[in-house]
Amino acid sequence: MVSNYPLSYKLSWLPRFLKPSLRGDVSGFAPAAQALMQPMPASTVRLAFVGDISAVANHDVPVIDPALAAVLSAADLVVGNCESPVIERPRARFGTWLGTRHAMTPAFLAAALEAAGVRPTKLVLSVANNHMLDQGAGGFDETLATLRGLGIRPIGTAVDGPVARVAAGPITLGFAAFTQWRNAGQAAFAGRVAMAGEQVRTGDGIDFLCAAPHWDWEFRHFPRAETRLWAQRLAGQGFGLIAGHHAHVVQPVERIGKTVVAYGLGDFLGTVLPRQPWPGRIGAMLLAEVSTDLATRGSVAAYQMRFFYRQREGVRERLVPIEALEGPARSRVEARLAAIYGKPRGG
Repeated sequence: MVSNYPLSYKLSWLPRFLKPSLRGDVSGFAPAAQALMQPMPASTVRLAFVGDISAVANHDVPVIDPALAAVLSAADLVVGNCESPVIERPRARFGTWLGTRHAMTPAFLAAALEAAGVRPTKLVLSVANNHMLDQGAGGFDETLATLRGLGIRPIGTAVDGPVARVAAGPITLGFAAFTQWRNAGQAAFAGRVAMAGEQVRTGDGIDFLCAAPHWDWEFRHFPRAETRLWAQRLAGQGFGLIAGHHAHVVQPVERIGKTVVAYGLGDFLGTVLPRQPWPGRIGAMLLAEVSTDLATRGSVAAYQMRFFYRQREGVRERLVPIEALEGPARSRVEARLAAIYGKPRGG
């Protein structure tokens, strides 16, 4: 077997892609936005987590609403998942043409980041996902070299170890990025991509631990029970913030003690097919204020899920805030969000 997906997962992929599942219960989850400290710390760093980034089914650079770009440009650090190898020319040409093998060019990524107001030197991208070897080992190596050449910090490589240190203002963050799933054989991923189950050891001098897992089943708005247990284990290891990927739809937030878990942020850029069903076009940015005050240093002071919608515009996408939608489209999106996060509650 090449991939490690269960048969039931494979059989349910197309039905759930066509109609993402709302099966689950909103009770027990946290609000989409909440202040966790009163009063707020005098000093914080802002982390902005975004979902999967890809160029699949997009031929032109996306247009991003200035309000969304302003949020990202104001962050001290932006963290996302690089869902596609970043290469000049596809190695798997036929699969790339079909869309089953992911790839995006360095020029597309650089232009998309500029449109989003994200400076590459403030960007951390996980390469721990199922698509990272879609263009072979050579494509993986080229991706790492390209990201570093652009000034982007890659995380989730086996060589870098389970926890990567990244500075954000006056504090040092420790990032653990890993994938539960792989589209190639175990031997191909070994020694390249950090996989789930590998021992996570943290060293001294880290103020705040973040996890970026590529987990759960796709196109389901509520995480599986196994995923929630996994989040509890990570919280027990000291991770203060967990931002997940892979579901391609937004998923709820959970509080586990002082740990904030955003199970899935959906897609930030890119999509599986040009005519992706509408629930998959809802995305989210997780904004977290982390205290740098002496007494509460390295604790989440407040968080907010900022939602947006990816509109199809010819051969590109336009990202707009939910509040910019009008009429039935806005009502439908707000109803879907209420089913996942409940009615707005303070924060």
